[in-house]
Amino acid sequence: MKNNLYTEGKYLANNPTWHEEDSEWKAKQILLMIQKNNLYPKTVCEIGCGAGKILQELQENMDENVSLIGYEISPQAYKLCENKKRYKLDYKIKDILLEENISFDVILLIDLIEHLEDYFQFLRKIKDKSKYKILHIPLDLSIIALLRKSPLSNSRKKAGHLHFFTKEIAIQILKDIGYEVLDSFYTAGSIELPSKSLITKISKLPRKLAFFINKDLAVRIFGGYSLMVLVK
Repeated sequence: MKNNLYTEGKYLANNPTWHEEDSEWKAKQILLMIQKNNLYPKTVCEIGCGAGKILQELQENMDENVSLIGYEISPQAYKLCENKKRYKLDYKIKDILLEENISFDVILLIDLIEHLEDYFQFLRKIKDKSKYKILHIPLDLSIIALLRKSPLSNSRKKAGHLHFFTKEIAIQILKDIGYEVLDSFYTAGSIELPSKSLITKISKLPRKLAFFINKDLAVRIFGGYSLMVLVK
């Protein structure tokens, strides 16, 4: 599963909306991380910006002087971005690794690294392109996911996930690469977003109750959560 999944239209066929419907929720999680850590970026870049809706939501909720730019390698996704371009909001259909002499205050990697064949090399190569990075990482590995056959298989076939993470694995990997982890928190997409399956809908209540009792244990058992991480 290489880049042709995204460049030849296969990903769009599996995900016709390119997850635009989740963008407002994701933008709120990003803003929470920014505000929580008293960051005041003037330049924000999203790598793998998809349909571009997250950046659009961010612009509507950030200082008007903030410049935002999205990078995307998929021609199909870029077409969805084009009509969102405006003053201080731009999109490029280009691999950011081919860009030289660029620097941003914050780089966003939202639901991205699980799609990359070699995310170790990628994260090393972009290290000097911003002071801060905010990652959103699906925590696909859970006891329930391992006991059932379909969740991990569907994540690979439909969503293009090549790698699966727990909170501890994700944070340790970032540290191993040389990043300083400044903050992290769970995001509850399976609870807060509209249910995409009957099983997800049924499991909302036990997920909520377990998370109230013990966050880490609930995530390891039930899954359905992602990790928002701030690094530099």
